[in-house]
Amino acid sequence: MKVVELVQGDITELAVDAIVNAANNHLWMGGGVAGAIKRRGGAEIEREAVSKGPIPVGSAVATGAGRLQARYVIHAAVMGQDLATDAEKIRQATRSALALSTELGAKSVAFPALGTGVGGFPLAQAAAIMLDEIISHLQEHATPERVVLCLFGEQAYSAFAAELKQRTLPEGISAKL
Repeated sequence: MKVVELVQGDITELAVDAIVNAANNHLWMGGGVAGAIKRRGGAEIEREAVSKGPIPVGSAVATGAGRLQARYVIHAAVMGQDLATDAEKIRQATRSALALSTELGAKSVAFPALGTGVGGFPLAQAAAIMLDEIISHLQEHATPERVVLCLFGEQAYSAFAAELKQRTLPEGISAKL
């Protein structure tokens, strides 16, 4: 049984194979989720990421995870240098990160709410887009088996929980809130 799990907390503390960074297309790690990953995991994550950029908005690259429990950080470019995002960029970045997690053989991957911090995208819309992509990917691929949406703050958790609760999940996929 595959699982879509929601947790409220700090993505850098999760014991998963890969965590997703809501990145800009030049892959420098400033504030928000990226800043937290760099602070906890080490500056080597940013150095490796920047060496692989710039990348097209909507695509993703993987790096090591430094001192994090995860093995990989998947940098999903959800915005360009203007730090603006939209529904299609979030959809493509989610899809690219999931495809890369499968390519890496990750059995578990954790996502933040892409585009909702610096990008300013509405939480409820991000939840709908990301859950569409996650559920579709889980139906079509063997891995990952567990996708964790790690949400920072009650408002983000509530928005994603409301979206997940209203869905009828396909056979073989369960929700854990």
